[in-house]
This record gives sequence, C-alpha cells and structure tokens, in this order.
Amino acid sequence: MPKLESYWNAWQEDPEEKRRTRVIWLVVALLLFIFQIITILFHEFRYPSKTVAWLVILFVFPIIGFVMYYFLAKEYRQRKIVRRRGLRYIPDPRHESRRYAASAGLDESAMDGLWKEPRLYALLNNIPSASFTKQNEVRVLTDAEVAYPAMLEAMERARETIHFEFYTIRHDETGKKFQQVLIRKAADGVKVRCIFDGVGSYKLDNRFVSELQQAGVEVCIFLPPLIAFFDKRMNYRNHRKIVVVDGIRGYIGGLNIGDEYLGGDPKLGFWRDTHLELVGDAVYSLQYTFIQDWLFVSGEQLTDAALFPEHHNTGNKRVQMISSGPDAHWDAILEMYFGAITTAKKRIFIATPYFVPDPSISMGLKTAAISGVDVRIIYPARPDSKLVNYASLSYFEELMQAGVRFYSYQKGFIHSKVLIMDDILASVGTANMDMRSFFSNFELNAVLYDKETIQRLEADFLQDLKNSKELKLETFQQRSRLQKGKEVAARLLSPLF
Repeated sequence: MPKLESYWNAWQEDPEEKRRTRVIWLVVALLLFIFQIITILFHEFRYPSKTVAWLVILFVFPIIGFVMYYFLAKEYRQRKIVRRRGLRYIPDPRHESRRYAASAGLDESAMDGLWKEPRLYALLNNIPSASFTKQNEVRVLTDAEVAYPAMLEAMERARETIHFEFYTIRHDETGKKFQQVLIRKAADGVKVRCIFDGVGSYKLDNRFVSELQQAGVEVCIFLPPLIAFFDKRMNYRNHRKIVVVDGIRGYIGGLNIGDEYLGGDPKLGFWRDTHLELVGDAVYSLQYTFIQDWLFVSGEQLTDAALFPEHHNTGNKRVQMISSGPDAHWDAILEMYFGAITTAKKRIFIATPYFVPDPSISMGLKTAAISGVDVRIIYPARPDSKLVNYASLSYFEELMQAGVRFYSYQKGFIHSKVLIMDDILASVGTANMDMRSFFSNFELNAVLYDKETIQRLEADFLQDLKNSKELKLETFQQRSRLQKGKEVAARLLSPLF
C-alpha cells in the first residue's frame, strides 16, 4: 500500500504523466466509439433508416446506446434458437397443399378483377405459405361491440378445441368475460390453448393466468420481457390476434381483449376497429399459424389431423392469409402492400393507427397519387403515442404535395388496419402501416378478393371519412418550428418503434 500511495502522489505531481494518461484514455474511448459505429454499420447496412436511428442514439448515449443495440437490435432470423425451434420447420398437416392454389385457379368469375393484373397475381401467388382459398364465408365486424359477442358465442359452442392468441389481454371486465368462457369450456372437456405476448400483456397479473391454468387451459407467453431482453429478442413481438374454434370458424383483425376496445379509455374514447369472422378453408391457414406459434412458445408440435376438419360450408369467397415476421425470409405483408399500391389504377384507401411507411411504400403512394389515383389515408386525431404520432406527421407534407389526402378521425381512436385497392382486393388484419409491423412484429393479414366484402369495407371507410376532418396542406405547413423539430427527431428514431 505505501508503494501504491507513493506512485499515486508521484503521478499527481507530474503534469506530463497526467497528460499522457488522459490522452491514452481518450484514444481508448475514441477507438471504442469507432468500434461501436463499425459494428452497427456492419450489421445494419441493408437498412439505412434503421442505421441512422441507431447512430443517433449512439451519439447521444455513447455507451448506453450500444448496450441497447446489443440487446434490442439483433437480427432475429440469424438467432440459433429460431433455426432450432423455428416457426417454419413444423410440417403442415395440410401438406401445404398446392391443391388449394390449384383449386383457386386464376379465372374471371372467381377472382373478380385480379385476373386482369397478372403481375400482381403472380406476386400474391408466389408468397410462401399463402395459398388462395376459395370456399369461405366472410363477415366484417366493424368494432368490438359486434366482434366480442360473435367470438364469445362461437367459443361457447366449441366442442373440440379453442385456440386463443392475442397481443394484449387485460384483466378487466372484458378480459374476465373471455377468461370465464375459456375456463368453462375447458371444464367441459374442450382442449383450450392460449397465447399472449409478453410485452403487449405485461400488465396481465399472475392470478388471471393461474386461474386459467388451474381450470385446465394451456397458457403460454410469447417471449416474456426478461427472457426476451437477455436473449436479445426484446424488439420482436407477436402482434397477431387469432381465435380458431373447432378448426372451422376463425377470427382475425385489429382487436385485442380489454375494456379500452369497447371505448373504456377516457383519453381515447370510442374505439373504431375492424375484425373478420371466417368460416371455410381460410381457417386452415389461421389454424396453421397458431400451431406454428404454439410450437415456438411451448415446444409442442400439434399434428392431430382433427385440427383440420373437412369443411362443409357453402361459401364461395376467395381469401388469402398472409403471415409475416422477423423469422421469415420474405417481408410478405410489405410485399403485398407494395404490389397493391403500385398496381392501383383508381383508388387506394388506407386506415391505420400508425403511419411510419417504409421508403418503398412512401414512394409508391406518391407515385400513385401523382398518376391520378385517389389516395386517401385515415389516421387518429387522438393518438395513443405522441412519439409515433410525430413520426407519422413527418411524412404528411411530402405526400400531400404529391396529392395524397389525409383525414384525422374525430369520433375517437381509429385502430383499423385496412387497405382497399380499386375493386380488386382489400386487406384486413393485424399489421399497421409502419416499419415495426413490416420488419419486427409477427403479423397476419387476410386478403379478400370478392366484391361484396370489398364494397362493405368501402362503405365502412366512407363512413369513417364522414367522421374525419381532412388535413389541408396550407394549414399543415403553418405548424410551428418546435413541432417540425419534434417530427424530425421522431422520424430519425421511427425505424426502431
């Protein structure tokens, strides 16, 4: 200790030695910072916007930013656990049948206007594991007041299985209603399986889950937050909403489970959403997607052929289920959106709660509007996230200058995820028009091709327009410099949320 103290005193008294030490530490810090920059550039060079976002965080928080990058931004599809337990490796009990695609062949009467767009059809037909199905009944459920009773009634009638998967489940009055039905059906001998996302349902308490498990409901959490953080998958969430009853009737759309979706949030008020009830062959795809997710969260492979019963419905509507996620090699929903936008000749109607488009989508919308296509986008006037809202607003001016029209929904909060392209197709599902849905989340959309359903969705969209206020370019350009600054900052970070 005396020697150490003497060295310290000598160092304190030698200005030249102190200067050299500071230089050394400065060089070490600089080299460490350069290493962090190079690491981000090396891993993210394919996604320039994402690279810029992480570099901004790194410059503001040099060490903390890199720690965040290490735990949050690891490329998901490169993870060994995904290759080992990957969602794409489960055998499809339908044999991923080409017979569905073949039976849904390209013809004028069955596919309505899609047969006139061979390139779009080729794109949609070549999306992996997304066969066209032709024998379906489709019912549009405009909001939770219609969708919840339909789902509860279908679950009450279940005889064999209920598969229940949501991003968010709340322990409130609505959550209890669904919980009690699941418990009651499990007691009746129905096989009930439930999946919820670890981040989306982080407020869900253990008592709610244990009551389900004690009743015989099999419950699994998709990537609990703590495990996801240390396994470097915190940023990848399961945003799907799926209910499948007896393999015959299914539900998909934007709704989660909670009072807020019935207008119970005083800040957001009325909750406008779009959900679908499906009966027919499209339910096979819903079931298959659930089985993939179940394999991942539980390790159990469900291969019982009874999960895919023969359907006897008389529906004749064409439906294509398209799933996407960071485990896949195709950004399938992004590809579908881009193909529809760039093919449109008359109109593109979009309803979305979050609008943070990929550069290709932004360019496609601008090009379509300049070409004379009627492009209208409805977004919420009362956002549930200020940061995402500022990022969304940052895109408006350049798109409005090209002729895209934006409408702020005034009645409450619009959470619908709907795209309508001409009279050819419409998309309803879980994916928002943002980069998180395109690249980070596990999502699922139904693409609809029959005129009756498209017209119904169009009628709902036009009603939403009546409950909205158009944003004028001249007025929008008068926003303050402070707001513009917030938009710029939010846009730089937008690829990360």
